[in-house]
Amino acid sequence: MNQRLSILKARDVIRVLKSLGFFEVRQKGAHICFKHRDGRFTLVPRHSGEDISRGLLRQIFREINISADDFSKFL
Repeated sequence: MNQRLSILKARDVIRVLKSLGFFEVRQKGAHICFKHRDGRFTLVPRHSGEDISRGLLRQIFREINISADDFSKFL
């Protein structure tokens, strides 16, 4: 597909991460740390009223080793 990344809400990213098998390991302030049993790890900021930017989404995709197209299938 290689479509342009959409800006997403933190709750949508968190929902997809959980469906991919990630679980919350800790939270400090508005930042939630997620880990997978295979060792992958990422951090999702959850600030009220703010979306997650395209750049941060790309970073999350790199950290969890998934493509944007594969991630969007879970939305």
